Amino acid sequence: MARILIVDDSPTETYRFREILEKHGHQALEATNGADGVAMARAEQPDLVLMDVVMPGLNGFQATRQLAKGDDTAHIPIVIVTTKDQETDRVWGKRQGARDYLTKPVDETLLMQTIANLIPGK
Repeated sequence: MARILIVDDSPTETYRFREILEKHGHQALEATNGADGVAMARAEQPDLVLMDVVMPGLNGFQATRQLAKGDDTAHIPIVIVTTKDQETDRVWGKRQGARDYLTKPVDETLLMQTIANLIPGK
């Protein structure tokens, strides 16, 4: 079982991700914006972060960059999960430190495969 932090300002998306993760035996942690997501990742040290991009205040690209460059959080894989599906967004997300980039609505099987690839054995 992995501890996975969902960082998304949409209660509907957060609920959907939590349902999928818990169905597959993972524990879901939640933050509703980028700043809270960074703080929670530092405090909780989750196994993986699912990061939305479009959020008030600190956006997902900025939060990803902070976590990827942080001494205490650089080891945590980040998967950007967003409606932004342009190739430039994908490239930018990876340059900020994301290990993968998925677009909403996310296919459950693809999401679980991505998680399994990034945190094998969890």
